[in-house]
Amino acid sequence: MKWTGQFSGYSASAFRKDLISGCIVGIVAIPLGMAFAIASGVKPEYGLYTTIIAGILISLLGGSRFQIGGPTGAFIPILLAIVIQYGYENLLIAGFLAGIFLVLMGLLRLGSLIRFIPKPVTVGFTSGIAVIIFSGQISNFLGLQGVERHEYFFYNMKEIVLRISSMNLYSVLIAAICLTTLIITPKYLPKVPGSLVGIIVSTLIAALLFPGKVTTIGSAYGIIPGGLPQFAPLELTWDRVVMMLQPALIIAMLGSIESLLSAVVADEITGTRHNSNRELIGQGVANMATPLFGGIPATGAIARTATNIKSGAVSPISGIIHGVVVLMIVVLFAPYASNIPLASMAPILMVVAWNMSEYKTFTHMLRTRTTDSLILLVTFLLTVFTTLTVAVQAGLALAVILFIKRMSSMLAVNKVLPDHSSNKEKVQPHMVTEDRDCPQIGIYNVEGTLFFGASYTFESFGQKLLAAPDLRVVLLRMGKVPFMDTTGESNFSRLINRLMERGVVVIISGIRPQPKKLLVKTGCYSMIGEDRFFEHTGEALNYALENIQYNKCLGCTQYAFRECSKLSTKGILNDKHIS
Repeated sequence: MKWTGQFSGYSASAFRKDLISGCIVGIVAIPLGMAFAIASGVKPEYGLYTTIIAGILISLLGGSRFQIGGPTGAFIPILLAIVIQYGYENLLIAGFLAGIFLVLMGLLRLGSLIRFIPKPVTVGFTSGIAVIIFSGQISNFLGLQGVERHEYFFYNMKEIVLRISSMNLYSVLIAAICLTTLIITPKYLPKVPGSLVGIIVSTLIAALLFPGKVTTIGSAYGIIPGGLPQFAPLELTWDRVVMMLQPALIIAMLGSIESLLSAVVADEITGTRHNSNRELIGQGVANMATPLFGGIPATGAIARTATNIKSGAVSPISGIIHGVVVLMIVVLFAPYASNIPLASMAPILMVVAWNMSEYKTFTHMLRTRTTDSLILLVTFLLTVFTTLTVAVQAGLALAVILFIKRMSSMLAVNKVLPDHSSNKEKVQPHMVTEDRDCPQIGIYNVEGTLFFGASYTFESFGQKLLAAPDLRVVLLRMGKVPFMDTTGESNFSRLINRLMERGVVVIISGIRPQPKKLLVKTGCYSMIGEDRFFEHTGEALNYALENIQYNKCLGCTQYAFRECSKLSTKGILNDKHIS
């Protein structure tokens, strides 16, 4: 879809809908932008600048009609850790480098790869982030004094316990008022942003009834400056760039996951389809531009995107308007936001954490008690108690290991014989018994993927074959082997070679295109011989019967095939046809 396709057929009626939705989302985004910035360890105005610049650029250049970009809760633990360890200036460099990574991911068309991240991993780290955000606001909710921010959950909880004696009852009351407003506003005023109402009500009560009793944004971070965001070039040095490469990559990976998940949610609601690679490029450009104005990393915001759609948006114009609305409010009213109590911001982030926790999906996955439950739990716990990087790496590694284990257990090699009671005489495993088996011909169904994880299963099968003393012919039915990798091919070729060294004739039937192509490339196909590859089992079995030692059939009472009764008494092959 071309970029201009998002605006094709655009009309005045569509603009009115975008204008309304853009204004609504812009108002919703203001308290969230400040709250996310404060929780990330930076000044609240930087969250507003991010909302303005990233919001406009993501809508303008991204691959989704309805995506709303800006600071999000998912970034809070990562950004806070970077600020604590490296400082705010280096956070800007990390955000800029993350933007470069995102653009490269889009240009290399890696957008579709995000779909391969397992659901338990995404739910696990999302729920873990929600716990970190929620717990990080306890100190502001209670109005604790002298609390130091730490990178790890355990130390932050310890800090709260140590400072609990400094609890401010006025802060608790203001936070409770804001929380109550957040809960009841959607019930009675569903079209009014609850976060905005909560902040206004609680701020007015604090200013009129408890002046100077609670910590405000102004007293903690200084007055929020009005006016336009100021351009400030980054102080890039080689040492700083190298130092921030890993944090930048983490930001880029999380940003790509979060933004594409948001775009998918938008697609599900509207029935449209986004362009994942263009979305990554748009996200990348936005994250390269935002740090130049002091903004923090941004990505697609699922809740604001859903609000945008429900408010009637029809094109990316609504996202651009949302950024312009925030800009106008910052220019005109920013200093007044300095009077907002930090206790009023805490409930907003707590509600955000609760909504992003995916607790229903989390509990559902946990109750299934499958390997996915283990992946979910490990990712969640590591997100909370270590870092997001460790959690995602461990979750993905565990998912891969368990997937390989499942796939390897799905490879099955069963000995079969024709079932003469059926019309088509299909070969079946249950036809092989102690009293009915051919010592010279072994027919085997190979079912599953022949890859490195299944090497043990295939090697065990090979050892049994090589231990059969009278074996003359092996017929491998490979119609149910969809894929073979180089490790599987190596094990396969080694077994074939050892069988042929013993004088055993190897025949293949029903081989599929991918395994056949690989065998041709490696030379195994020519080693077996083109004349020993058959499309159907019946043809392959006729060939097999031509290559046995008939004298060993004399006196045999196994009667595995129709021809066995004649071969057992005469030792000659009168009828070579097998239906």
